[in-house]
Amino acid sequence: MAQITKEELLEKLFRDDYEHLKGRKLRLTRVRVPGKEVCLAHIINPSDVRIYQNLALHIGVHEGEDHTGESIGLIRFTPWEAVVVAADVAMKSAHIEIGFMDRFCGSLIILGGLAEVQTAVEEVVRFFGEVLGFQTCEIHRS
Repeated sequence: MAQITKEELLEKLFRDDYEHLKGRKLRLTRVRVPGKEVCLAHIINPSDVRIYQNLALHIGVHEGEDHTGESIGLIRFTPWEAVVVAADVAMKSAHIEIGFMDRFCGSLIILGGLAEVQTAVEEVVRFFGEVLGFQTCEIHRS
C-alpha cells in the first residue's frame, strides 16, 4: 500500500471543506470501531495470592474467600456486550466462578480449578468462533 501525505489524507477526508480548513489547526482523533473478536484468552495457573489482590478478586462478592492455588481465566471481547454471553457459556460449560465481568470494556475473569477454567475458556472461544462467527485468538497458558 502506497503512503499518502497528511495533505492528501485531509483532502480525501474533508473533500470540499479542505480549502476552508487550510492553515487552521486541526485535531484528528483515532477511534477504534469494535469488530466481532475474542482478542485475549489466557489461563494463569497456579495463581498467587498477590494476583488475586492486584485484580481485586479478594473483595466484593468474593470477600473472605480464599482462591489461592486456583486458576484464573482472562478473556477479552469486542463488542464489549459479548461478555454477558461469554459468562453464560463459561458457567454452563464448567464448574467455575465469575471473578469479574465488565460489559463496558469487554473483560471477563473466571476462577476455578485448572481443568475447569481451561474447559470454560476453550468452550467460550469455540462458541464465539464457530457459532457466532467471531474472529478468535489462540488460548495461552502460563
